[in-house]
Amino acid sequence: MSNFNLHELNQALGRQMRRLTPDGHGPPKQPPKGPPWHTYALAGLGIFALATVLSMFTEQPSTELTYSDFKQAVRDGRVAEVTFDADRISGRLFAKEATGTSAGSGSQQPSRPASKSASDAAGGTGSEATADGGKPQQASAETNELDGRFATTKPQVNDPQLLDLLEQHHVQVAARSTGNDLWGRVLISLLPWVLLLGLFLYISYRMQQKLMGDGGKDGGIFGFGKSKAKRIQAQEVHVGLDDVAGLANAKADLAEIIDHLADPQRFRALGAKIPKGVLLIGPPGTGKTLLARAVAGEAGVPYFHMSGSEFVEMFVGVGASRVRDLFQQAKQAAPCVIFVDEIDAVGRSRGTGLGGGHDEREQTLNQILSEMDGFEPHENVVMLAATNRADVLDAALLRPGRFDRKVYLELPDRKARRAILEIHAKKIPLADDVDLGLIAGRTTGFSGADLENLVNEAALLAGRNRKQQVDMALFAQARDKIALGAEREQVIGDDERRLIAVHESGHALLAWLLPNADPLDKVTIIPRGQALGVTEQIPEEERHTYKQSYLRDRIGVMLGGRIAEQLVFGEVTTGAESDLEQATKLARRMVSRWGMSEVIGPVSFRRGQQPVFLGREMQEGPEDHGDSTAQRIDEEIQALIGGIERDARDLMHQHQAALECLAERLLEEEVLDREQIHQLLCDTAASNGKPLRAAAG
Repeated sequence: MSNFNLHELNQALGRQMRRLTPDGHGPPKQPPKGPPWHTYALAGLGIFALATVLSMFTEQPSTELTYSDFKQAVRDGRVAEVTFDADRISGRLFAKEATGTSAGSGSQQPSRPASKSASDAAGGTGSEATADGGKPQQASAETNELDGRFATTKPQVNDPQLLDLLEQHHVQVAARSTGNDLWGRVLISLLPWVLLLGLFLYISYRMQQKLMGDGGKDGGIFGFGKSKAKRIQAQEVHVGLDDVAGLANAKADLAEIIDHLADPQRFRALGAKIPKGVLLIGPPGTGKTLLARAVAGEAGVPYFHMSGSEFVEMFVGVGASRVRDLFQQAKQAAPCVIFVDEIDAVGRSRGTGLGGGHDEREQTLNQILSEMDGFEPHENVVMLAATNRADVLDAALLRPGRFDRKVYLELPDRKARRAILEIHAKKIPLADDVDLGLIAGRTTGFSGADLENLVNEAALLAGRNRKQQVDMALFAQARDKIALGAEREQVIGDDERRLIAVHESGHALLAWLLPNADPLDKVTIIPRGQALGVTEQIPEEERHTYKQSYLRDRIGVMLGGRIAEQLVFGEVTTGAESDLEQATKLARRMVSRWGMSEVIGPVSFRRGQQPVFLGREMQEGPEDHGDSTAQRIDEEIQALIGGIERDARDLMHQHQAALECLAERLLEEEVLDREQIHQLLCDTAASNGKPLRAAAG
């Protein structure tokens, strides 16, 4: 076995071990479990014992008396109040003031000075006689101090004289319900404690979860400053570089990142440091998120995914706290990948805008910059970020040492489009007539997301038409729906319908006659999207630079509808509004930016190039040239468009018969493809004896 194979085997074994241990340092962390049941049981017993002890200490001890002593104390006027509770009698006694000999029992009993009865004090009419003929000795709680409690047991024999005796000596009598026993009182006193204990244990459990980390799935009130990044373990990432079609240059730039994450020792031995950050720049739908997942899946490391807008909150400091928590989790799980999608939501240039800066966003950006500077070479944490607005990012974020690399993702070319279609077409049954290469050729300008949507739309149309397979006609319908818009049912009169047919025939005829125009593909007068009719051209190959002759013919095709209206109806309509707008924009770029005017010369004048929301245009002004130059630019734009229109009108006037024939056929068929237009124009030219200078045939 060669050294190369041994190295590949070691790399695969290391990747498999990281899948078994996602964080690279041991088995995956288990989420914290709740407190065991015996914790709640012990807590309940402790509260019960505490409540019992408290009730024992808070209740004043009482003296046990015999029933006879109790009645004698009543006769002596020492009982202030009594409470009947089933067969138990409890109450409170007055304090002893003097001692004497009791006639009833032969023992010393307290003697108290006589006092007026309650009725006399309130203005009563007489006094009550006692059993020995004297006035009753009344006990008053206002003039005598209470001295402790007593308790006795009522005999089973009924004593009807007891209540009379108590009333004679003005003793307050109370009764207690037999249902309100000791256990009931204990339970009532325990209920608030149990509720407080349950609330305390629940709060403690939730705080334990947040401290140990739960992936940020449920922040709650204790996780407000925690990161909301979704953590995906290595074994859950099922996307590799083979699943990303095209993007050969981008995958080559990321190959070193993948190798470093998979085998960092090989690079450390050479003294190489892993890049801290990689910025993925490209139009929407080009596969930035998919490529970031593929990097993590290919390296076999955990993957943190978060959007830039999730950092920013209405409270200042929350975003910075989430950044700190995210990077702390990433360092614990190293080696790993952090992916922040749409980083321009938090990484825009500081100190710009109409209303000044945004404190929360700027503090979050400062924290990101600080955390990226804090990366150590041994931590093996790579931050990937995606944006389609790299021009608005802060300069401090783009400098080396933070985002060391910038990977540009372009729209896929024809070969890459076919590879993308092959990946998505594996999921659906295809008919024998499907040619993915032809579909790739007709989808110029489509992104990877558009191609995925194309395959899905074709499958949906097959299901709607109850077909078992997806054929080429369904792909054509799906492509027209995406590129041109869905068909609309709109009632159009005959005159307006003929006007639309003439307008679209003018576009189609000039697209066929002008030698440098893009090849004509389809013409329709069926309303689609916002347009009443559509003329579609598809370039045979992708263009990255444009010749002046191509741009002039392109403007000529845009003006073809308006010229056709003038030739046939003798006047123009509002249907050319969009065509004139696009032609004027293109002519302005030719004159003021691309140096395609002999009068203006090889200079470039900026006009409206900076984004308005950054606030730079308000300081620098809308233009960087004077009024006289602006007037010359406007005159040259008018001259350019006027000259192109004259040449196009002359050409269309020579083939007006072909224009009218094409319009009549379009009224009949409503849709004409390239082959039908070619046959029709060739037959018309042969009958009139005027050869066509076709751009494509």
